Amino acid sequence: MLPPMPGLIERYRDHLPFEPGDPVVSLGEGSTPLVYAPRLSDRVGADVWLKIEGTNPTGSFKDRGMTCAVSAAVREGAEAVVCASTGNTAASAAAYAARAGLRGAVIVPEGKIATGKLAQALMHGARVIALRGNFDEALKLVRALAARHPVSLVNSVNEFRIQGQKTAAFELVEQLGGELDALCIPVGNAGNITAYWRGFNEAGHRPQMLGFQAAGAAPLVLGAPVANPETVASAIRIGNPARWEEAMDAMTSSGGAVNAVSDAQILDAYRFLAATEGVFCEPASAAGVAGLLTPWTLVTVAASVAAFYASAKGLQDGDAVPVIAITGTAANVAGIVGGIIVFGDPLSTTPVGLVVQFFAFGLVLIAAWLTPAPVRAVGAAV
Repeated sequence: MLPPMPGLIERYRDHLPFEPGDPVVSLGEGSTPLVYAPRLSDRVGADVWLKIEGTNPTGSFKDRGMTCAVSAAVREGAEAVVCASTGNTAASAAAYAARAGLRGAVIVPEGKIATGKLAQALMHGARVIALRGNFDEALKLVRALAARHPVSLVNSVNEFRIQGQKTAAFELVEQLGGELDALCIPVGNAGNITAYWRGFNEAGHRPQMLGFQAAGAAPLVLGAPVANPETVASAIRIGNPARWEEAMDAMTSSGGAVNAVSDAQILDAYRFLAATEGVFCEPASAAGVAGLLTPWTLVTVAASVAAFYASAKGLQDGDAVPVIAITGTAANVAGIVGGIIVFGDPLSTTPVGLVVQFFAFGLVLIAAWLTPAPVRAVGAAV
């Protein structure tokens, strides 16, 4: 029998604040794939690699920091863990609390958390409280709770979270043999870009750090907090990042920059990755690719090798997935599918393709509609 892949604390203990014999709460996180993206590379004129963090146990990069934060909580005798979350942190904290035998409590902005992430937290037994406010207000509340009670706060303000998340930078350096010129990364609460920069520095590597925020939640770009952040990318819907100064230092010290991308650009990149590279990430993850594809980045970055951080899998936040269902007799459905194969995908976002393919697809639908057996094409995009 092959030995199990060690979790990141065991793998990188020499670089982490844990001694032999310390309790380790692990679900086998880390050691995630790095996948070459040929079509994206052709499009931007650089070798682009995708770090697939959605393969972590709860489906996001948060598990890297959570194994360290919850292990430290157990070592320190905490009775419970608590966090504020837009989704991924809630799922991860709940899972690692369950693994450790601790109680977990999560405060989420009411109506602002993806259903899949909420389901994860509930199934792991966490107490989930919806706050009528935004993430920044939720974080302020849990910080006050942690100051008054014997609970451990496991948001990215926790130093152990940064320690765990820096290991992804170690992996990138190992996987690329140090040949990395730039990292494109989504920025929400700014803990991850802070952790990456720390990891790169400890590994003796200094790629350009290019951070991207959603235009409706871009305080680092605007230079001021955003009172009511709004974006389809729920994981980065944050108006006042807890690691603001560290994130700005990472970008300026590396010769990188921060920029904003629109929801339309995010969704276009989200679909492009899934349809051409086979990588289904959540919309927030696609912000990095959306940023890479902007003329601003293509002019700014002098990179031969770039990496994009796919921070969470698409099923974590499926609310933006377009759904097409075609019903009817086998013959008619076969005719419609044949039309799609011949004329292309009607959901293509290429401007010329949209015009040509929708007309072609419409002709196929009309032909099917004129046949005796009824066919219905139903589309919905939430």
